[in-house]
Amino acid sequence: MASHIVGYPRMGPKRELKFALESFWDGKSSAEDLEKVATDLRSSIWKQMSEAGIKYIPSNTFSYYDQVLDTTAMLGAVPERYSWTGGEIGLSTYFSMARGNATVPAMEMTKWFDTNYHFIVPELGPSTKFSYASHKAVSEYKEAKALGIDTVPVLIGPVSYLLLSKPAKGVEKSFSLLSLLGSILPIYKEVVAELKAAGASWIQFDEPTLVKDLDAHELAAFSSAYAELESALSGLNVLIEAYFADIPAESYKILTSLSGVTAYGFDLIRGAKTLDLIRSSFPSGKYLFAGVVDGRNIWADDLAASLSTLQSLEAVAGKDKLVVSTSCSLMHTAVDLVNETKLDDEIKSWLAFAAQKVVEVNALAKALAGQKDEAYFAANAAALASRKSSPRVTNEEVQKAAAALKGSDHRRATNVSARLDAQQKKLNLPVLPTTTIGSFPQTVELRRVRREYKAKKISEEEYVSAIKEEISKVVKIQEELDIDVLVHGEPERNDMVEYFGEQLSGFAFTANGWVQSYGSRCVKPPIIYGDVSRPNPMTVFWSKMAQSMTSRPMKGMLTGPVTILNWSFVRNDQPRFETCYQIALAIKKEVEDLEAAGIQVIQIDEAALREGLPLRKSEHAFYLDWAVHSFRITNCGVQDTTQIHTHMCYSNFNDIIHSIIDMDADVITIENSRSDEKLLSVFREGVKYGAGIGPGVYDIHSPRIPSTEEIADRINKMLAVLDTNILWVNPDCGLKTRKYTEVKPALTNMVSATKLIRTQLASAK
Repeated sequence: MASHIVGYPRMGPKRELKFALESFWDGKSSAEDLEKVATDLRSSIWKQMSEAGIKYIPSNTFSYYDQVLDTTAMLGAVPERYSWTGGEIGLSTYFSMARGNATVPAMEMTKWFDTNYHFIVPELGPSTKFSYASHKAVSEYKEAKALGIDTVPVLIGPVSYLLLSKPAKGVEKSFSLLSLLGSILPIYKEVVAELKAAGASWIQFDEPTLVKDLDAHELAAFSSAYAELESALSGLNVLIEAYFADIPAESYKILTSLSGVTAYGFDLIRGAKTLDLIRSSFPSGKYLFAGVVDGRNIWADDLAASLSTLQSLEAVAGKDKLVVSTSCSLMHTAVDLVNETKLDDEIKSWLAFAAQKVVEVNALAKALAGQKDEAYFAANAAALASRKSSPRVTNEEVQKAAAALKGSDHRRATNVSARLDAQQKKLNLPVLPTTTIGSFPQTVELRRVRREYKAKKISEEEYVSAIKEEISKVVKIQEELDIDVLVHGEPERNDMVEYFGEQLSGFAFTANGWVQSYGSRCVKPPIIYGDVSRPNPMTVFWSKMAQSMTSRPMKGMLTGPVTILNWSFVRNDQPRFETCYQIALAIKKEVEDLEAAGIQVIQIDEAALREGLPLRKSEHAFYLDWAVHSFRITNCGVQDTTQIHTHMCYSNFNDIIHSIIDMDADVITIENSRSDEKLLSVFREGVKYGAGIGPGVYDIHSPRIPSTEEIADRINKMLAVLDTNILWVNPDCGLKTRKYTEVKPALTNMVSATKLIRTQLASAK
């Protein structure tokens, strides 16, 4: 009876790790306090899996910040700027790499494949010195063993590690990261030797890059890496996990012929075609870890369907070599349904969080072994049937409206340069207009007001008055700083997706359905369970109020349909694009109501457009087509004089720049500073961009305050590739997570830098 979990959430059922980390970073608690919370969390996770009957329990999937950063620490690949002097890497060096410190910036953070999780990108080059500098994998294995639990230590595989890295600053962009394979494998061998000595009998290498489009040189690296590791791995059972998509046939061939590997784990949720590859040829005598339980969503598994898939695979791999598993790590789903007090019983019966998925995996393994829990399977079938037939799921009117979209392209009537002229006549902005992305710091006091209003401890009147006061404060600050296009600061919003979801039908919300986004930051994705519509205006009241406080333009602030989709747990009973079109129609109504209320600049954030991009190139065009179309649906009905902005985060845009242009927004603001201005290279290479653009001039994810000179230097870099008349000046992202003591000086310097350059431009004329 074999069951396996690829990985497990590390934040804790009530975000215990988040609070412990933030307390430690604020100097309010010691490293010992932090370590105690971490130890307790790890042991409770291992015990929970052990008690549920899981045979292959993962260790080393816990992390204080990020599993890729843990690997960088293991390899001693610390960039020089952190002045690390060798030895075991301590928390201070580790957190400096993750978050920056008073003197040096953090390492770049980017999306983990197409999930909402971010990892810290290794910075490597020909002169990187590697050494075994973090013994975390071994100490966690021993820690579990001391509790009487034998685990499967998990390491990020050497090839994926290098393919996820980037050339360090000053290293040629063309530098081959794979050329470092020979330098990192000796350290992997040391780790493996220590794990063996500690008693490990299995080891798991996560090699998710295998599902991407790899060239022959990249594929060859897998063969040579595992051939090189073969003798070190002898005597161990070696599992390679490849998840998040269908594995290409060529990669499947390479993977299943790797030397020294005894087991393969596949994502059979997002990799349905992988099933065909397995059925047509699976190496005899090897273990098949079948990822049939979805690690990336919150829906209860269709146990009967999974069981029949597993039974068909028994014939391929053999009864004793088939292991029931999750499609990927459960870190991308919520922790435990037990903590949900707000959800009604009907919706709750349709769901399974990480803790419930562990039970599902085990129930499937038992059923395969002939010990089927009939009552458990029957309850599951009943829940699935209720979800299919529930009147809460279907709304005829919405279905009709979405079906009617098929015929049109939904473009604005006039081209962007004519619209920008019309807008400028009305808005009368200076050259290099300044703005911010939307949110302002959310103080403890502000969070308390929202919490008390939600708990009905204060009246609506008191709540509105408190929020009004906050908006007025934010407007005053921006006017004093002399920012050109203002925002209301979003004091009434908990989260850029949740806030809208709570006002749309077809959405449900959890109390503790938190998922790690990066470091200690967690998000609580809404659950889209039914057809989406907008019963009432969502933001008009606040935007109108904010605009009445100033004569400067006040941006209306909305989250776009693709981002709402990509940052939610989405229903799995219809194609994603259908749900996206429904959301687009709801946002369209809001845009038109804002315009009618006199709001002249409306920002529709598509922070997550890029991250929904499928991992395989063959699927890009279809996704980009419906995603960009959804964005255009939201604003195709506004007048030329209404300026539509959009904002995008953490992304590598270079490959989708033409789709971004096709969104046809009037102004786009883009995260740029932390990715080292990679974005600007697109324009250097001659892509013509005629709309307004504001590449972020400083990184808001770090507490560091950039100087006026530094920002002026950034603006000059931008002016080297972008026309003066289209450039906007703004931070990278919203300011919600920062403190006012950081925000005010940073924005002061941003405005000073802009004025400095305006003066230079005027005198040059």
